[in-house]
Amino acid sequence: MNSLILFSIQIRAMSKRKRSPIKSLPPPLPPSTPPTPHTQTRHSTNLSKSRAWIPLNITRQELSLPLTFPTGQTFRWKNTAPSQYTGVVGSHLISLKHLHNGDVCYTLHSQSPSNDDCKTALLDFLNADVSLADTWKVFSDSDERFAELAQHLSGARVLRQDPFECLIQFMCSSNNHISRITKMVDYVSSLGTYLGCVEGFDFHAFPTLNQLSLVSEQQLRDAGFGYRAKYITGTVNVLQSKPEGGEEWLYSLRKLELEDVISELIKLPGVGPKVAACIALYSLDQHHAIPVDVHIWRIAQKYILPELAGSKLTQKLHSRVAEAFVTKFGKYAGWAQAVLFIAELPSQKAILPSHLRATKQQSPANIENSEEEIE
Repeated sequence: MNSLILFSIQIRAMSKRKRSPIKSLPPPLPPSTPPTPHTQTRHSTNLSKSRAWIPLNITRQELSLPLTFPTGQTFRWKNTAPSQYTGVVGSHLISLKHLHNGDVCYTLHSQSPSNDDCKTALLDFLNADVSLADTWKVFSDSDERFAELAQHLSGARVLRQDPFECLIQFMCSSNNHISRITKMVDYVSSLGTYLGCVEGFDFHAFPTLNQLSLVSEQQLRDAGFGYRAKYITGTVNVLQSKPEGGEEWLYSLRKLELEDVISELIKLPGVGPKVAACIALYSLDQHHAIPVDVHIWRIAQKYILPELAGSKLTQKLHSRVAEAFVTKFGKYAGWAQAVLFIAELPSQKAILPSHLRATKQQSPANIENSEEEIE
């Protein structure tokens, strides 16, 4: 797989635009109206207090919850208690937390015919068959800086999400910032089947393609999606036209080579190379996909391709950066890229030793509210 290269894709330059703040979200649309708040609260108390915590047999070195969930690869998991994150895998409402020794355990809130089915789905979602210890050793042997970062960011894991869910989330992320992305994803999620409330957060199964097809472009615009509304409804329409079914078609992309995956994804309205690479990495088993955003471009200029310092990112250089990551880190290069990206987040960058801060420190407000994005 070392020879797989994603490098023939046209990049569309996106200019910065001023966008109005996201509007208050309207109530969820039928038929997915949740129970009343009173019912939700009682339901949450009964489920969360009565369920036992079950060991997952994963250490903190293999899975750090705060370095995996709130770091930009999914926007549906909530920090529901100290060292605890809650989210949905398929139809399962699950909480994960770290024990005092760092090991990870889970509890299932929603009713399920088989706890084994839930655990199997969860381990698949967590990409648990990939050993971080083995993978990171390869990275550390290849890159001295990664070896140092690994001492501070152990357990940062790449997830294996449902492709349709991942696609819609990253369509919301285009040219956007985290707080606004989360509001959009929360709105879309509210259109799915209601599963329960945990610590004040309502949770839903992600809407199916058919459920999302009932939402009009205008309804999304009224909810603050802006120009993304036409792309989401357009993509839903394209997926519905697939003879084998849109969701099945997305799953079938897992069998293709990376270049073919990207080529297919960018045919969808509003999906550019960077978003396509995110979907490929986080849901389609393309472990060497490299989403090149402004952070990765800066890292590449300073540490991997210093001869490009001062250059403007172009189609050709996008391909060169991706190729350089694969050459240095190998078949799991996307996992290495994810760690380098996490090291650039304000919450992590502030606690790293000064010599590991790759680029000029920005204030959290500047990064959080930046509309700068490469699609």
